[in-house]
Amino acid sequence: MRDEEIVNPDDLAGIDRAMWVMVLPDDVAATPALALTTMTGGYETYPACQAEAARLRASGASRLCAPSAALEPDGAAGWRVEAGLQPGPARDGMVHVLFGARPTVTGWRAGVGRPSAELCLRVRHF
Repeated sequence: MRDEEIVNPDDLAGIDRAMWVMVLPDDVAATPALALTTMTGGYETYPACQAEAARLRASGASRLCAPSAALEPDGAAGWRVEAGLQPGPARDGMVHVLFGARPTVTGWRAGVGRPSAELCLRVRHF
């Protein structure tokens, strides 16, 4: 939604995406040495993020974990079921990046569909 600059829920009608569940490897994820404002910035901070990922990979890291630039703070709260659907506790979204081929990583396609309209409120737009 962020990259496609979708801010209006009506624009979601033409969006279909596959959602996957993955089992992450047991290796330790590297943490980028960048300011939070850089990692969650816009187009202008993307080159710095790419350079840091390249540095980590060159240093031997097999994956990294960083804050989601696409979600607003607390935007990954999710949902729980308790007498109906209830908002989950506030949490920040994280992105896991795996470097290189991973033939042993297992995933399941959990579904195909479009994002819900309320997600537009949680996206950190450009």
